[in-house]
Amino acid sequence: QVQLVESGGGLVQAGGSLRHSCATSGRTFTMYAMGWFIQATGKEREFVVASTWSGGITHYGDSVKGRFTISKDNAKNTVYLQMNSLKPEDTAVYYCAVQTHPGFLRDSRSFGSWGQGTQFTVSS
Repeated sequence: QVQLVESGGGLVQAGGSLRHSCATSGRTFTMYAMGWFIQATGKEREFVVASTWSGGITHYGDSVKGRFTISKDNAKNTVYLQMNSLKPEDTAVYYCAVQTHPGFLRDSRSFGSWGQGTQFTVSS
């Protein structure tokens, strides 16, 4: 299995930026893709971004295109989500996740390993 540990998060004003990190360990050689999903209070988990580990395929959710960027550090087995131009509606718990077999990148059900979740709050 792949273990994920998230870091970052916190409170920022609208228009600001934050970076979310997701460090992986364990059977990292099995990783096919990484992604982020969010879950706001009272809502279902929603897709944010996902990318194959090779970087060949990347999908962004419509609400974050042009504002969020996924990147990775292969040496550290760490993936980053840079979030710019944040809006109050971006407030949610953010989860990073790993897919170990090719699957639909936008579907959380195809991701088998998950981080602990990190709260991001954007104030207006």
